[in-house]
Amino acid sequence: MKNFVSAAVGLFLWATVCAQNYSLTTNVLDYVDFGTLNLEASCGIARQWTLSAGVKYNPFSWGEGRTEKADKQRSLEAGARFWPWHIYSGWWMSGKLKWQEYNQGGITSPLASEGDRFGGGLAAGYTFMLNTHLNLDIGLGLWSGLDKYTAYECLRCGRIIDRGEKFFVLPNDILLTLSYIF
Repeated sequence: MKNFVSAAVGLFLWATVCAQNYSLTTNVLDYVDFGTLNLEASCGIARQWTLSAGVKYNPFSWGEGRTEKADKQRSLEAGARFWPWHIYSGWWMSGKLKWQEYNQGGITSPLASEGDRFGGGLAAGYTFMLNTHLNLDIGLGLWSGLDKYTAYECLRCGRIIDRGEKFFVLPNDILLTLSYIF
């Protein structure tokens, strides 16, 4: 117990000394996408560089029968962000690697697809410092890679109409995020 308390106090003091080097971020626009839960953690490693890791999760579908709509996903991503001025303020550019397991359908047509996507992405944007600990990011990005998919006639019917692998390019980051800076 004594070692645990010592370690906790040491960690707190270290985090205080390294203030403004960590952030937790959530993208408000992902919640509009059928309630996609998301969180990204980042760490400043130099005056102009941060490393990040993020997760997105959406287990929800909406409606029933032929009107059912889904944009389910589980995704993991890791990347780096370059800040020309200083971390967590102003313009930035980023690159990341991403994996996504998805099940989508019923949104624009009754067709549905599911599968795994692997790839990389690039994004750019601007960060507004709202106060000492709160930032607002806006940005856009694309990602591309390999999609291993199965396409179905509808979300629940199970009739396969296509299966395979294909190259894709998709919007990845349409950002309106809130960040808490530690």
